[in-house]
Amino acid sequence: MPVTGARPLRADARRNRDRLLDAAVRAFSHDGPDVTLDAIAKDAGVGIGTLYRHFPTREALIEAAYRNELARLCDAVPGLLESAPPDEALRAWMDRFVDYMTTKRGMADALRAVIATGGDPYAHSRDRLVDALTTLLRAGAAARTVRPDADPIDVLTLLSGVSLATGDPERRPQAGRLLDLLMDGLRHGTR
Repeated sequence: MPVTGARPLRADARRNRDRLLDAAVRAFSHDGPDVTLDAIAKDAGVGIGTLYRHFPTREALIEAAYRNELARLCDAVPGLLESAPPDEALRAWMDRFVDYMTTKRGMADALRAVIATGGDPYAHSRDRLVDALTTLLRAGAAARTVRPDADPIDVLTLLSGVSLATGDPERRPQAGRLLDLLMDGLRHGTR
């Protein structure tokens, strides 16, 4: 019988992995790349052996933590579209994008360490983000709440600019105002 991939994790192993990823994001975002793996394991409520079973190297943990944050952002799209009209789902996703970028900036030194060892944590990031935005923009265009000519790459560029300009927590209210202005531009011409 051919091998088709890794066996799915047991529920308890999955919970441990998720707790480790959450703890890693917090640690690398707040304490930088030199935080000890023991501290991450302790914060996650698991032993260091559990951490190494899931992530054999520091770089593997950093990359997995980053990719997990990206997946959370992109995988939120269907749920947002189920729970709100497309334009409101898009606006909610924009808030999540700013949070994601803030986390990514916090992990910048740790991510650079991965790149220095030959890893590429960003390999598919742009494609995933563009796909998520395309889904949201198409839903908005179909509902006539978002202009049909909105280009997902342009919107991603604008969102990145808002994130860069308002990255620290004190500027979060400004980020919200800028995102509202962006949404007004995306709605313009739909009525």
